[in-house]
Amino acid sequence: MGSDRRRWVLHVDLDQFIAAVEVLRRPELAGKPIIVGGRGDPTERAVVSTASYEAREFGVGSGMPLRLAARKAPDAVILPVDAPAYNAASEEVMSTLRQQPGAVVQVLGWDEAFIGIVADDPEAYARQVQKAVLDRTQLHCSVGIGDTLVRAKVATGFGKPRGMFRLTADNWLEVMGARPTIELWGVGSKISKRLAGLGILTVAELAAGDEAALVAEFGPRMGLWYRQLGRGDGATVVDDTPWVPRGHGRETTFQQNLVDREQVEQAARDLLSQVLDDVAADGRPVVGLGLKVRYAPFFTKTFTKKVRSTFDRDEVLARTMELVDKIEPDRPIRLLGVRAEMAMPDDARQGHSPTRSGW
Repeated sequence: MGSDRRRWVLHVDLDQFIAAVEVLRRPELAGKPIIVGGRGDPTERAVVSTASYEAREFGVGSGMPLRLAARKAPDAVILPVDAPAYNAASEEVMSTLRQQPGAVVQVLGWDEAFIGIVADDPEAYARQVQKAVLDRTQLHCSVGIGDTLVRAKVATGFGKPRGMFRLTADNWLEVMGARPTIELWGVGSKISKRLAGLGILTVAELAAGDEAALVAEFGPRMGLWYRQLGRGDGATVVDDTPWVPRGHGRETTFQQNLVDREQVEQAARDLLSQVLDDVAADGRPVVGLGLKVRYAPFFTKTFTKKVRSTFDRDEVLARTMELVDKIEPDRPIRLLGVRAEMAMPDDARQGHSPTRSGW
C-alpha cells in the first residue's frame, strides 16, 4: 500500500486454535467437525471449549453445553480438553512472534497476541508472521492491522480465516459504522442492551454518543471509554510487560445438581481452598471476592464484594460464606465458581484489554 513507515499494531489470532492442535495430533480428523470440551463425554455436564469451523456450521459454539452440541452435530468427533498440549503449542507460537524483526509482543491468551512494529508495509510484515508461525508450528493464523489496539483486534475478524485486514482511523467508520455495537471488542450482550436503552444501536451512533448520557449510565470512566471504543481510539503502543493476573478463580460443574445446603457450602470451601493456594503463590493480598452460581437448568448469577486487603484465609472464608448466603435456598445448582481478586503490584498499569477480566 505504498511507503508509509510508521508504528503499526498487529493482532495475531490463531485460527480454531484448540481444534487445530488436535488435528496436528490426529491428522485423520482434518476436515471433520471437531468439538473439544470437558472430558469429551457428552453425557456429562460440560461446555464446549472450542469447535472447528466444520462443527460451527452446525451451530456449535464455545460455551454451549456439550450435550446440546452433540445433538446439533451428531457426527462430530468430541474430544477432552488437554490444556498442557495447548499451552505447549501456544508457547511455540509466542516464541515465534517474539523472534520477528523489531517485534514488541503482548500476549493476550493461548491463541492471540498484539505485535507492535514500525514498518512501511504492514501487510508484508503480516504475511511474514503468518509464514513464520506456519513453518514452525503448522498452525494458521489471521492478522488484524491497525493504528490502535482496538482497531487491530476488530480487524482480525475480517481477515479470518488465514487472512489479514487493515482498520485505521481512515476507514473505521466506513467499515464499522453501520454495525451493531455488540461487534465491538469489549461490548457484550448486556452492555449493548444498555446502549440500546440510550438509543445507541450502531458503532457510529456510539462514536457520536452524548457524553453526559453515557457517563450517567456507565459512570465517568466507563462512559467515556465506551464512546472512545465506538471511534476505535485508544492505546497505540503495544506493552510487552509480563501480564500480572488480577485474580484467580476456580469453578466446577456438578454431574448431579446440588440442593443440600451443607453440600453447597462444602463445595464453596473446597473451591476457595484451591483459589487461595493460587493466591498464596502470587504473594499478593485478597481485595475482592466473587461467587458464580449456575442454577438448573442454565441460569447464571454472580455475586461480588470488596474486602479489606488481607492474607488471612479465615477472613477470606468468612467473607466468601457471606456471598454463599445469597444463594437462593432449595434451588438446584449445577455449577459453582469462586474467584479472589488481588491487589495489583502497580495499580497505575492495569490491563489494557477488556479480555483480562475475571468472569
